[in-house]
Amino acid sequence: MKNEVYLHGQVLGTHSFLLRGEFPKPDSYSEINERYFLPGGETGTAATVLSSLGVQVKMDGTHIGKEPAELIRSFYADKSVDLSSLYFDPEWEGLVDHVLIAGAYRTPLGRFQHLYEIGIKRWNAPKEQDIIDCKVVGIDPYFGDETRQVAELCVKHGKPYVTIDCRHDSYLHQHAAINVLSHECTGGDYKGYTLDEVYGLLTANTEGLVIITAGENGMYYGRKGQPMKHMPAFKVDVRSTLGAGDTYKAGCVYALLHGMSDEETVRFAAACSGVAISRFPLPLNPPTMEEVQQLIDDGVTIGCAGAGKD
Repeated sequence: MKNEVYLHGQVLGTHSFLLRGEFPKPDSYSEINERYFLPGGETGTAATVLSSLGVQVKMDGTHIGKEPAELIRSFYADKSVDLSSLYFDPEWEGLVDHVLIAGAYRTPLGRFQHLYEIGIKRWNAPKEQDIIDCKVVGIDPYFGDETRQVAELCVKHGKPYVTIDCRHDSYLHQHAAINVLSHECTGGDYKGYTLDEVYGLLTANTEGLVIITAGENGMYYGRKGQPMKHMPAFKVDVRSTLGAGDTYKAGCVYALLHGMSDEETVRFAAACSGVAISRFPLPLNPPTMEEVQQLIDDGVTIGCAGAGKD
């Protein structure tokens, strides 16, 4: 069976710790309720979610070192996720992170900067045939020239792609079918800008769909020449926000694959993310199509302040 979706980006092992109460203050103690070691990273999580939604996926990106290698192989063995393009490096310890979670809050700890400081590229360049063979692509914007190569190959072969947190002046944004920006991106790269100004910059520099997510305040979206639209978030009981953004990206990839309209895309991705944050751990309980559709059908959303506010 040919892969419908190709994903390129971060794949790693995640040690997650769900705390019993609130985050501990400095020099205080907190009890761990649940702990797991499971696949993570933006691409790893998106692959898990897409597989649960019935999509055949091939993923590539981060080299897989010794610590997460067996986990990655065993976890995806019974899923519709093709690992054949990944490079398993027996000489490297591998990339893992540790995440503390307490309800709607999480604190990740890792060595991601080390990945770029050692002078060795611990990630793959894309294989052109992988992109030729798929229908839709998802790209994480973390690997410099190699990431741009993925986007250029998509343009060359007419493959639409979803990306995340890309600035308005980047190649990835300018050629994306969908760019999803998180609060971390808009609050960092566009600090001091109003929401209207950010939306204007982004939509002026692409023919694709721009989505700006704002957590419980919902999503703002639209295209060049269109007024900014708002969609409220779904109301769910939050158990863990770990993987919420990655799941939203996966929902956008699925929507692009199935030719959904802009409104349908934003709603479907929001429902995927809504289901995801209602359980822990996400990799063992990814959203199913039935759960996503039920949340959409129920239609219970959270109200939000008007568009144009910071």
